[in-house]
Amino acid sequence: MTEFIAHLISVTGSTVLDVLPIALILFFFQAVVLRKKPAHLKRILIGFFYVLIGLSLFLVGLEEALFPLGNAMAEMLTNPVFLGIEPTDPVRWQDYMWVYLFAASIGFATTIAEPSLIAVSIKAQEVSGGALKAFELRIAVAIGVAFGVSLGAYRIVSGTPLPLYIMAGYTVVIAQTFFATKSIIPLAYDSGGVTTSTVTVPVVAALGLGLASAIPGRSPLLDGFGLIAFASVFPIVSVLGYDMLIRMLRGRKEQTRQEKIL
Repeated sequence: MTEFIAHLISVTGSTVLDVLPIALILFFFQAVVLRKKPAHLKRILIGFFYVLIGLSLFLVGLEEALFPLGNAMAEMLTNPVFLGIEPTDPVRWQDYMWVYLFAASIGFATTIAEPSLIAVSIKAQEVSGGALKAFELRIAVAIGVAFGVSLGAYRIVSGTPLPLYIMAGYTVVIAQTFFATKSIIPLAYDSGGVTTSTVTVPVVAALGLGLASAIPGRSPLLDGFGLIAFASVFPIVSVLGYDMLIRMLRGRKEQTRQEKIL
């Protein structure tokens, strides 16, 4: 217990050093550039205190739970006994279907719970006047992350080069951009950024490192990183695809309505 408290205090100190520059910049511009006293100063200071405590507890939780759990799940799912193979058998990507399913599931679940995505989705619904549904947008982004993380897990298992996947992903994005609604393009591009935030990054990173450590012949340094890149690219693809699907369904609905009128 004493060791845990000491660790929590250490993490809190590091968090203060991380958040302090942000607070100083905000207060500097408020006082020197705008020359105004911040409104609701007491509430702002209390909010910063909550941020410090929340981030500290979150970081400790990652170290104590999520990272070890990610490693443990990767080890169990890649265990030769679980896979029904011999430890000396060569690595075959077909033997790791449960790994891909787990990667997709954890990618989808963490994205749905991502606070930054929830905030952006709600704001997008407000700005679009309800044309874009917040929950549908979250589902579209989560599907992209699920596919990306699963594909990234396949890359780790197969040992194929990372740049090939990223180049292919962005090639698809560029092609989709020519056909997408102009108003959805900036939001789709931003969706790749909001997914790589508080909840998703630690879990996905832990999964990648765990897989690379557990699979024979893979290097945690060379193969363990890169899953977050997949989680950034493919949500753009899925959101642009969502836009195309919505337009297609609306077109069919309008065509059906016209046929009924005639």
